[in-house]
Amino acid sequence: MSDSCPQPISPPGKWPDRYTRQMLFTPVGEEGQRRLSSAHVLLVGCGALGSVIANLLTRAGVGHLRIVDRDVLDATNLHRQVLFDEADLAADLPKAEAARRKLVAINSDVHIEAVVADANPENIRELAEGADLLLDGTDNFETRYLLNDLAVATSRPWIYGACVGATGLSLVVLPGETPCLRCIFEEAPPPEATGTCDTVGILGPTPSLVASHQALEAMKILIGRLDAVDRRLWSFDAWANHWSRVDVGKARQPGDCPCCVGRRFEYLEGRHATRTITLCGRNAVQIFPRRTGHIDFAQLADRLRPVARAEPRCNGFVFKALIENYELTLFADGRALIRGTNRAEEAKAVYARYIGA
Repeated sequence: MSDSCPQPISPPGKWPDRYTRQMLFTPVGEEGQRRLSSAHVLLVGCGALGSVIANLLTRAGVGHLRIVDRDVLDATNLHRQVLFDEADLAADLPKAEAARRKLVAINSDVHIEAVVADANPENIRELAEGADLLLDGTDNFETRYLLNDLAVATSRPWIYGACVGATGLSLVVLPGETPCLRCIFEEAPPPEATGTCDTVGILGPTPSLVASHQALEAMKILIGRLDAVDRRLWSFDAWANHWSRVDVGKARQPGDCPCCVGRRFEYLEGRHATRTITLCGRNAVQIFPRRTGHIDFAQLADRLRPVARAEPRCNGFVFKALIENYELTLFADGRALIRGTNRAEEAKAVYARYIGA
């Protein structure tokens, strides 16, 4: 046996063959990798979808990844939010910062920027400064419509994604070429009509499927291969083994979209932003959601009953439920009181998690 020591391993950022297998794929090649390495991406949301997207794009060598997320980790995240582990949970880290720490260890070539904040009309332009592409890792329509407005207003592509249970959706929006999100979903569904991960559950593989599609389409856009972009609405029910790609190209043709045709950027201008008021001395936050209209309390009670600590109560005027350490009081027009916190962002997260947005 030789007594000589093996040669030291080069630092990760110096590895010349890091992207070799990716570059061997002809549509990428050296030019595509160069484009990826100079690209700047904004990812809003770093939970189930965002953690997978961030992981894949970091490994692919995207030059600059800015991650925006308002939330902190909890134990229920770990079965599907693949970047995180029990050490992150014990450290009580915000998701954006926990992700940054993992990603810089994966690929030191990529500039990872963590922003612990709620994306809203006041800060979204600054958050998106310099970004070539906007990516959706969120869990609510209000932020998605905000991203959609910004993308259309500034002629930047963005990619929508959503999932719950074993179902998922993904859509690429190329402003001026494809329908925007409001062409297809002009209004968000009422909160009592749709489940969330915290009310109907989610299987771990589900967000990985959606996010992988988002990351793949993002790579096509960033390397300049718009001809290869999937311009259909991609959806699936993995439990029922149903997969579909719906041609939505005609959704923009009637010309009644308020955003990409009417050029009304209501979410970007803050006209539909959720407002909050912290109630002094009451450890509660009042939330005024962007949508108004009567809420079906009976349907909402059916949806929240499995996660409530006691039987939800409702009459024709007020709905009440005890969930975790919070008391949710919901009025028929969607206005809510969240007792158990005096932090507006925490209250908004609770509302989005259990009522919807």
